[in-house]
Amino acid sequence: MKHPLFIYAVLALATLGSSCTSNKKFAALQASYTQLQQSNQDLNSRLQTTESDLNGSKIRIKSLDEQIASEKANVAALQTALNNCLNSSNQGNVNISKLVDEINSSNKYIQQLVNSKNKSDSLNLVLTNNLTRSLSREEIRDVDIQVLKGVVYISLADNMLYKSGSYEISDKAGETLAKIAKIITDYNSYDVLIEGNTDNVPISMPNIRNNWDLSTLRASSVVMALQNTYGVDPKRLTAAGRGEYNTVAPNDNEAGKAKNRRTQIIITPKLDQFMELIGKAPETSLD
Repeated sequence: MKHPLFIYAVLALATLGSSCTSNKKFAALQASYTQLQQSNQDLNSRLQTTESDLNGSKIRIKSLDEQIASEKANVAALQTALNNCLNSSNQGNVNISKLVDEINSSNKYIQQLVNSKNKSDSLNLVLTNNLTRSLSREEIRDVDIQVLKGVVYISLADNMLYKSGSYEISDKAGETLAKIAKIITDYNSYDVLIEGNTDNVPISMPNIRNNWDLSTLRASSVVMALQNTYGVDPKRLTAAGRGEYNTVAPNDNEAGKAKNRRTQIIITPKLDQFMELIGKAPETSLD
């Protein structure tokens, strides 16, 4: 017959083994749960970015659709004038050939607008997607990307971009600026405006008179970094400061002030491309 102490020892070991196994399973489940939470946060962040891009694209599409509708209405007016001319007994007062040419020219311009819209929307979508995918989870918290009316806005928080209370670029901003510079270099048919913005707290620094100065100096620092460190063509770059007058949130609390202290990198099709398209617009006259 086995001694009772032996039996108790066996039962204690069995209980301890079961407890260790349960702890390991719990730890594994906890780690899996934490990983799933992180994945869910990442997906939500990318969903918000995609929804923002989609809203911007919708605004751009609406604007160009209005232009197209206007041109179609112009074509309809020309067609009506032509029909009236054909049905009129006094056809000699109207140059039918000229009206036909104007209709054809307007139709061609409509197609140019459609092509321009499709090209711009496609380039903006690829540009924003490429930039978003290149940013880390930490960078996305300090970088906001939007597309509004065919223009890409990249907004950078000042606490990430500059040294505290300064217009000098911080060391940790280098990696983010390098990724943005690559996008700017790849899409060389776009111009780039760097725009500094501040909150409404008066600045107190030597040689800086006010927030206008600070915002412009910060924009200039980014321009010089893009040019000198990352090789962006300076002919494509413009530095501008808007001081405290281009707010995106109220300045009556710290959260709002933090949002207003930002630098925007605005990527837009070259102005001469717009002017060339406008120059091709047909001149119409029903006289």
